[in-house]
Amino acid sequence: MAAAAAATAAAAASIRERQTVALKRMLNFNVPHIKNSTGEPVWKVLIYDRFGQDIISPLLSVKELRDMGITLHLLLHSDRDPIPDVPAVYFVMPTEENIDRMCQDLRNQLYESYYLNFISAISRSKLEDIANAALAASAVTQVAKVFDQYLNFITLEDDMFVLCNQNKELVSYRAINRPDITDTEMETVMDTIVDSLFCFFVTLGAVPIIRCSRGTAAEMVAVKLDKKLRENLRDARNSLFTGDTLGAGQFSFQRPLLVLVDRNIDLATPLHHTWTYQALVHDVLDFHLNRVNLEESSGVENSPAGARPKRKNKKSYDLTPVDKFWQKHKGSPFPEVAESVQQELESYRAQEDEVKRLKSIMGLEGEDEGAISMLSDNTAKLTSAVSSLPELLEKKRLIDLHTNVATAVLEHIKVNLTFSPPQYDLHLHRVLYFVRCFSIHYLIESPL
Repeated sequence: MAAAAAATAAAAASIRERQTVALKRMLNFNVPHIKNSTGEPVWKVLIYDRFGQDIISPLLSVKELRDMGITLHLLLHSDRDPIPDVPAVYFVMPTEENIDRMCQDLRNQLYESYYLNFISAISRSKLEDIANAALAASAVTQVAKVFDQYLNFITLEDDMFVLCNQNKELVSYRAINRPDITDTEMETVMDTIVDSLFCFFVTLGAVPIIRCSRGTAAEMVAVKLDKKLRENLRDARNSLFTGDTLGAGQFSFQRPLLVLVDRNIDLATPLHHTWTYQALVHDVLDFHLNRVNLEESSGVENSPAGARPKRKNKKSYDLTPVDKFWQKHKGSPFPEVAESVQQELESYRAQEDEVKRLKSIMGLEGEDEGAISMLSDNTAKLTSAVSSLPELLEKKRLIDLHTNVATAVLEHIKVNLTFSPPQYDLHLHRVLYFVRCFSIHYLIESPL
C-alpha cells in the first residue's frame, strides 16, 4: 500500500514541480532540499552556460535562488574573478568548450570547492579530461561532487516543455526536412531529440509506452529512445528508473503514453493563429521562455537642439504559472481579457477605498459611546485589511502588468491587422480554417 501511495503521489506531481525539485536538490549540493528548514543556507556561486540558464530561468526566480544560498550567478564563459572562500555549483552541457573552461577554472583556483553538474550525461573521456586537469592543478580534493542531472529540456508550464532553446534551428522542422541533409547530420538531430526525451522521462520517473507513425523521422526517434530506455533498465543496479527519489513511478501500472508524430501529418495547426490572449502575446510580442519584453511607446522630448524622439526603454514581465490572472485568462479571447483587467481594477479600487475608509474611521475623535463602539468594530476589519495588504499589492502589480501587456498587444493589432477578429464571425472563421486545411492537404498529396 505504501508503494502504491508513493506511486500515486509521484504521478500527481507535474513535470514543472519535478524539474524544480531536481534543480533545488542540485543547488543544495545534491541533497534533498527541506522547504521549511530554519537553518542558514550555505552561500555559494552558480555557474551555468546558456543551456543551463534557459532551464533555470522559467522555474526559479532570483529571490528563490537567493533563498537557496546563491549569492552570484554567472555565465561559464564570462570573465569571472576568483572567490577562493566560496563553493561553486556548475550546471552546464558536457561540451568540449565547457569542459575546457571548467579545467581552466580548476587551474586558476577560482573557488573553494567545485560541484560539477552536467545537464546531460558526460562521456568517460571528458570525465577523464576533468580528472587530469584537477590532478595537474592539485585540486582533486576541491572537486566535491560530479553528477549527471538529466535535465536537458525546458519546462514552461505545469505539463508543457520544449526540447531546447539554444541552437533550436538545428532540431527544427526545416533542419530535418532539408533536401541536402546528410545521414550524419540526421543522426545528430535524432540523437539530440532522443537525449532530451530520455532526460524528460528520467525526471518524470516513469518508463513510457511509445507509439509512432511509421516511415518517418518519428519512427527513428522512437527506435533510438526505446533502445536507450532498454539499455538503462537492463542494468538494474545503475538504472535511473529504480531510485527512491523518483517516487517508485516505475512500479505504477499507469505508465505515460508517448505519441510521436511527424509534423507533416498536421501542417495546418502552425498556420492557425487564434485570437486568444496567450496566442496573441506569442505571435505579436517578444515572448521568450515565459518572459515578455516590451518597449515603452516612443514620444518626443524637447532639447536645445530641437525636438527629438525619446529613447525607448525596455521592460520585461514574467508570465508564469504563479500568475493567477495569466493562468485564468491566457486561453480567453482577447476582448474578454480587456474586460477582465477592468473588473480586476475595479475590485482592487474597491478594496483600496475600504482600507482608506477604515483608516479615516480609526482617527475618530470624541468620547461618545457610539464612536467608541464603531471604532471597536472597525479595528478588527482594519486588522484584517492590513493582513491582506501583501495580497492586495500583488493584485495591483498583476493588474499593472497585464494592462501594459494587453495595451502592447492592442497597439500591434491596430498597426498590423486590417481584418476583423475571427471571434466576431465564428462561422466564417471556421469555414476559412477548413479551406486552409484542405488546401495544404491537397498541396501535400498532389505530385509535382
